[in-house]
Amino acid sequence: MLSLRLARGSRPAVLLRRALVVLAAAGASFLLLCALGFAAGHPTEPRSGVARLVWCVVPLAATVHLTVAVARADPGARPSSGLSAVGLGPARSALLTATGAALSCAAGAGLALLAFLHLRGGLSGSWLLWAGSGSAGRELGAGRPLPLAGAITLVALVPVVAGAVCAAVLWPRRTGDGRTVADARPGGTPTVATGAVGPRPDRTASGLPWGIALTAAGLALEAYAGSGAAPRHDALFHLPGRLGDTPPGVVGGWALTMAGLVLAGPGLTHLCGWLLAVGRPGALRLLAGRVLQQEAGLIGRPVGVLCAIAASSYAVARLDGTGSGRSGDQLLGPLTVLGAALVVVCAVATTLTAALEARDARRRTTDALLRLGAPSRLLRGAAAVRAAALVALLSPLTWVVAHLTTMPVGH
Repeated sequence: MLSLRLARGSRPAVLLRRALVVLAAAGASFLLLCALGFAAGHPTEPRSGVARLVWCVVPLAATVHLTVAVARADPGARPSSGLSAVGLGPARSALLTATGAALSCAAGAGLALLAFLHLRGGLSGSWLLWAGSGSAGRELGAGRPLPLAGAITLVALVPVVAGAVCAAVLWPRRTGDGRTVADARPGGTPTVATGAVGPRPDRTASGLPWGIALTAAGLALEAYAGSGAAPRHDALFHLPGRLGDTPPGVVGGWALTMAGLVLAGPGLTHLCGWLLAVGRPGALRLLAGRVLQQEAGLIGRPVGVLCAIAASSYAVARLDGTGSGRSGDQLLGPLTVLGAALVVVCAVATTLTAALEARDARRRTTDALLRLGAPSRLLRGAAAVRAAALVALLSPLTWVVAHLTTMPVGH
């Protein structure tokens, strides 16, 4: 009840972010149910059913990532004296926020269940164009009994996972001197909430060597698995066009490479800020570099996810199977497009949410600079310099990784 009252009194921007969470949860739950429906309607094709279920892990991860970002930016997630006075300390506030996130995901899962049942022909009426007795019904196993336990498990999967991850991320932690830090952020940057711009000791860049090592290991695995590997027509991850008959080692190398980009995101963002502030910078470069270093732990991971998505999109565009000569071999079906669009929208929304959270966190610093006489164009210029520096550093790096990723299959 308290979560609903807090939601009613929220600003439109907060309600919009929660609506995005509901839609993302609906999309991820719908894809999971579609995989279950395909498995129920095609019992003689277990490999295809498993491959569809494995593909759903990516939209599920993107949805959970967005849910965590929205939960952290939620005003109710920040400890306040009023909530503490009624017994809602940092731990209970974290549980309250996680419960609200789980309820939002549950609402989306319920919408996905209704749409799925209608597409299978299980509901009366025809309010969707892709209706039950057509191609959608055959694809989703219309006319075949749906496992009740499997359907309940998949519908509850997104809310349970999102709520558990939100609770784990927002749970208060104790520092070395015994103090409780309720605003812990990935990358060791709880100092962002203090509004500091100067350098602070943090471990944001510590993930950069591990991300580079993981990316290099993924590329090496792709090269090893793709060199001289015979096509496997019974492979689990059989994809159309030139992606067809992809060896499992190449698929594992792709996964390692993308995970390395995500892991290296905060370190690369911190490195970009350091490059801006190195030498004898002026006020503009110094402010942009220091703020970027401080916010690396907050915006670096979403930026790394965007880089991984851009590299994957380049690989799909280059290996889309055009001119492969296979009749009826299409890579992008309706569900694939839905999953890809869901991942992209979640990644962009997560990045924007993290940027807005970082702006709110440095509001005290911004107000102090304005009181000291700093012109507003200096702050706007610093924001533009930060964005331009990230694009200038990460765009060629992403292109190189994407090009190396496609080489084992493209050749």
